Amino acid sequence: MTEIATAAETEPEKTVDSATSDSIPAEWEASILAFACHYCAFAAADLAGVMRLSYSPNVKIIRLSCTGKLDHSYVLRAFERGIDGVFVAG
Repeated sequence: MTEIATAAETEPEKTVDSATSDSIPAEWEASILAFACHYCAFAAADLAGVMRLSYSPNVKIIRLSCTGKLDHSYVLRAFERGIDGVFVAG
């Protein structure tokens, strides 16, 4: 039995681009929630603030004592409440 390859199988990049280009407004920005380790990633974010460097206001940082203690339920809860992306840095 022979199968005919569909356009999605042979050219997935074009299919994804055409499916998403019409559905995302140009002014849309993703809301990102970052879980940061107190001693590593949060220290770097704090240093960026001291140096007067800026990042997008749609990024919210939550400081943790250690990202190893991050429970998966917090990540799932963030997505349930409308966060578009989660960044875990340790």
